[in-house]
Amino acid sequence: MRAPEELTERFRNLGLKVTPQRQGVFQALWGDDSHPTAEAIWGRVRETMPTVSLRTVYQVLNDLTDLGEINTVRLGSSPVRFDPNIDGHDHFVCEQCSRVFDVHAHAVVDLPEKHYPGFEVAATQIVFRGFCPDCARISAAAH
Repeated sequence: MRAPEELTERFRNLGLKVTPQRQGVFQALWGDDSHPTAEAIWGRVRETMPTVSLRTVYQVLNDLTDLGEINTVRLGSSPVRFDPNIDGHDHFVCEQCSRVFDVHAHAVVDLPEKHYPGFEVAATQIVFRGFCPDCARISAAAH
């Protein structure tokens, strides 16, 4: 994701309004590698802008996603998370603490379109599940 100042400039160049709410979301996401939910981002923005609505935060996140500035991370039944790291990578989800980590898998995947005519793959995402080092250590100490 670009720096908040760069996003502000990009929005202006595209003719999009640069509101304090948008800038608040830009700031809340900047440098965050925790893959926050919209609710978590909303909580951060509300610290300085108590009247901002969750709907507004979702709209800004959708705008950023549409512009390719952030990615959405869908991890099954849990809420959608937002990832400002748009470089190609995969994810590891800790089954104990639910934290999400960026990982770089080096796998060769046989895409369905190769074996099932008519399918067109638009995107892929590999999600590993297990225990992060902190939770694995706590679990080992308990046994």
